[in-house]
Amino acid sequence: MASPRNPHPNAHPSAGAYSNAPQIAALLNARAAAALPAVASVVQHYAMLLETAIKANASGRPGPNAPTGDYRRSWTHEVSTSGLHVEAIVGTNKPQSRRLEYGFVGADSLGRIYNQPPYPHVGPAVEQVRPAFLAAVGAVVGD
Repeated sequence: MASPRNPHPNAHPSAGAYSNAPQIAALLNARAAAALPAVASVVQHYAMLLETAIKANASGRPGPNAPTGDYRRSWTHEVSTSGLHVEAIVGTNKPQSRRLEYGFVGADSLGRIYNQPPYPHVGPAVEQVRPAFLAAVGAVVGD
């Protein structure tokens, strides 16, 4: 039902129309800029925790075996901030990572036949770190 102050057909009768959108946007941007250093710190911390959890999971069963430790050492994290965006990338440059995580059945490019089971180590690490990360970000930005 529209009201005299708010012509939208689904508006509550006591709802008003607000035209201070630029002021609200400015306040939200200021709050985001103030929270940015704390959010960047949280993202940095949890990217490091995720990397550590992946490395721990990649140190033997049920994850992949690590006879030399080369694969485990290849995991790194990088955090970047651009404007009001914070991004963390946790990854490896090793080509076997996808095959170890998801398994592989069939012939490879050289014609060798494989029936390799998956040894999940990234997915379980993400699920382990996710709840604490979301809670920490929520605490910083005030839900």
